[in-house]
Formats: sequence, C-alpha cells, structure tokens
Amino acid sequence: MRTRRQSDDETILITEAPVSLDDQQASRRKKYAIMMSLRVVCLLSAVAVAQFSIPLALLLLVGGAVLPWCAVLIANDRPPKKSERVARYRGTGAERALPAPDAPAAPGAPRVIEG
Repeated sequence: MRTRRQSDDETILITEAPVSLDDQQASRRKKYAIMMSLRVVCLLSAVAVAQFSIPLALLLLVGGAVLPWCAVLIANDRPPKKSERVARYRGTGAERALPAPDAPAAPGAPRVIEG
C-alpha cells in the first residue's frame, strides 16, 4: 500500500544523511528574524506601556536589549554532529589469522590450489 506524498516536489529521505547546510542556514535565518521581530515588539510595547507602568516598560526594554544577543547565539549555532559508531575488531589476539595446514606436503609433490 503506497501513501501519497503531500507535494510532488517533496523529497523522500532514505538515508541517515544530515540536513543540508542550506536547510540549516535557512532555519537559523528564520529563527533570527523571529527573535529580532520580537525585539521590535518589545521596544514598541515599552514605549506604549511607559505611560502606565515604568517597571513593566523597563522589563520590556531589558528584553529588547537581551534579545539581539540571544538571536545571534542561536543563529550561529549549528546542530551537533551525530556520533558515528565504528565497528572495530575486538579479538583477544590469541587466535591465529589463518588456520595451520593439516599435514605438510611431501617434498617434490605438486601443489594443488583449490578455489
């Protein structure tokens, strides 16, 4: 039973490959724009609220001052790399790499290689 994709242009992820750098950058750019828009809202709200409540206006100004710093940190942060498990041989070292031949060939006998 096949399921229909939402869009014909949508790609299907069939590997464990990470998200492309362009997609990561677009996501970070979007987060930055949202946070900076929120900063503008904080500053404009502080101006509007200053007539009624000075402590709330100061709190909004502090939020407007801290948001650019947070936005830059989030925009420059890349997702952590996945840890890759490497399959390593964990032998004891006592076993031999190749088994010993059963009986030595007689001198002068033709050598037979089966393959």
